[in-house]
Amino acid sequence: MHKIYILWLRQIKRYLRSRSRIVGALAQPMLYLMALGYGFGAVFQQAGQGSYLTFLTPGVIGMTIIFTSMFSGMEVIWDRQFGFLKETLVAPMPRFNVMLGRTLGGATVATIQALIVLVASLFFGFRPTSWPLLLAAIPCMFLVALLFTALGTAVASGLSDMQGFQLIMNFLVMPLFFFSGAIYPLEGLPRALSLVVSINPLTYGVDAFRGLLINSSHYGLATDIAVLCVATFAFLYMGSRMFERIEA
Repeated sequence: MHKIYILWLRQIKRYLRSRSRIVGALAQPMLYLMALGYGFGAVFQQAGQGSYLTFLTPGVIGMTIIFTSMFSGMEVIWDRQFGFLKETLVAPMPRFNVMLGRTLGGATVATIQALIVLVASLFFGFRPTSWPLLLAAIPCMFLVALLFTALGTAVASGLSDMQGFQLIMNFLVMPLFFFSGAIYPLEGLPRALSLVVSINPLTYGVDAFRGLLINSSHYGLATDIAVLCVATFAFLYMGSRMFERIEA
């Protein structure tokens, strides 16, 4: 357990020591909140849907988590190229513990980044419907972050090329984001699009955030959490299997 904690702590320290990384990760979420939140606000209100900024903020939080989580897998390739991964893999501990420590660290970093975006959204005018439920949203954020960090680690474990990882991540991340209902309501979608959205795990993360933050859940909070838990265990298993096969 202590070794897992050390690997987790390494991820946190690397994040906190990189101020440019913290600031840079805020640029895209802030752009979405300003450009879309204010730009489509009038259209959303005319359709009788209320404040688009309020609707959009949980989606932007989900976007922040998936981008930060998935790209944390890049550190596996980075450590492999600089030899740190080889030193870690020869340590007297199971590879699953190595993978778990890195994944927990990446998920924690993604959760911190999401909380920063949540706090920043308050200055744009976002207000949660229940402040106590705001605290309950934090574990949910971590669950979503753990899911996608495990997926990013699984993908990175099978690659050795940094450029190839970035291309694959963009191929995965952008469809997962746009087909999650993060920027549009899930009601009234065409059947084909509704099917694609329903098999996207990020959909249930964003829906859970909306249920906890603005009391507007499409599938129901219990369904969201159940799907997220199953998907998280599945991706953790897949990530551990891929990581065990990695060759430093």
